Amino acid sequence: MVGGGSAGHVVPALPVVALLQAAGHEVVFVGTRSGLEQDLTRQAGVTYHGIAAGKLRRYWSWQNFIDVLRIGLGIIQSVFLLLRKRPAVVFSKGGFVSFPVVFAAWLLRIPVVAHESDLSPGLANRLVLPFVKTLCTSFAQTRVSRKPGSGLQVLHTGTPIRPDLLAGDPERGRERLQIQGNKPLLVITGGSLGAQHLNAVVRAAVPRLVEHYVVLHVCGPGKRVELNTPQDDYQQVEYVSDGWGDILAAADIVVSRAGANALFELLALRKINLLVPLSRQASRGDQIENAAFAAQHNYSLVVQEEDLHEDSLLAALDQVLARRVDYQKALDGFVVPDAAELLAAEISRHL
Repeated sequence: MVGGGSAGHVVPALPVVALLQAAGHEVVFVGTRSGLEQDLTRQAGVTYHGIAAGKLRRYWSWQNFIDVLRIGLGIIQSVFLLLRKRPAVVFSKGGFVSFPVVFAAWLLRIPVVAHESDLSPGLANRLVLPFVKTLCTSFAQTRVSRKPGSGLQVLHTGTPIRPDLLAGDPERGRERLQIQGNKPLLVITGGSLGAQHLNAVVRAAVPRLVEHYVVLHVCGPGKRVELNTPQDDYQQVEYVSDGWGDILAAADIVVSRAGANALFELLALRKINLLVPLSRQASRGDQIENAAFAAQHNYSLVVQEEDLHEDSLLAALDQVLARRVDYQKALDGFVVPDAAELLAAEISRHL
């Protein structure tokens, strides 16, 4: 398996790892040397190998020259690694580290299965498509450009959901947060890396938010800022490792970015939500596409980042509550495939 650059390229692969290991297969994970992927895979008991990786940019930068050399070095390292390990199949979860491994696998005629989380394929997956046997997608609506005669298969599998999320208990979640009374729980998260503008708006709105909600604000590592006037019903944490499934189960409304994995988890858990997608100034627009899909199917209310301020946040939350029944009805109709089983089966088909 290969993936990296963010937790979203690693965490969904872990349930697949568990299934393959239970079936008696050896799994090796390849990622960057940043330490992020190694930390996430260590608990799964997976042998880890780090390689050089260059960032795949869509804009001009002098660093592109250095990264081309890094990609070349990563390909060489991947060839030697694959020759040594002799895998029957490579599974790519995406991220810029995936290209060297997938290309090396193609050179060595090792079949590759890839997974795309977003509604439209990211740059890394678009680059590896010519070398892939099967591209698995989170959403049935994902469109993939296939050249005639390429032999590429596209399979809708959904995104694997961590078992602890599916087993979340709302009572345990409220106990973890030491919530007393009947106020609804509002969970606000900017993802594993946080969100600066979203964090600032939430902090400004806290005095008004706590009039109606108990607020858990997951602000991201290193982004915690103490309020001048602490509020009893406002808790701020940098990251939640244990008990996230319980907290989500307890949440009455979740405010979130629209990353593919976070969105799929909210849909799978049928959580009433408000999405604030990352703007095009900071991304390729994939979160905007994901959020538009969710809004179109009445799964979510969306506020664009440039439109987010204290008043619009409060107004959007009021609107979510007013339409709660409609949102819940749509969410209850969302079909959740057994993604881990489907992915493990597709990988096993090539073993």
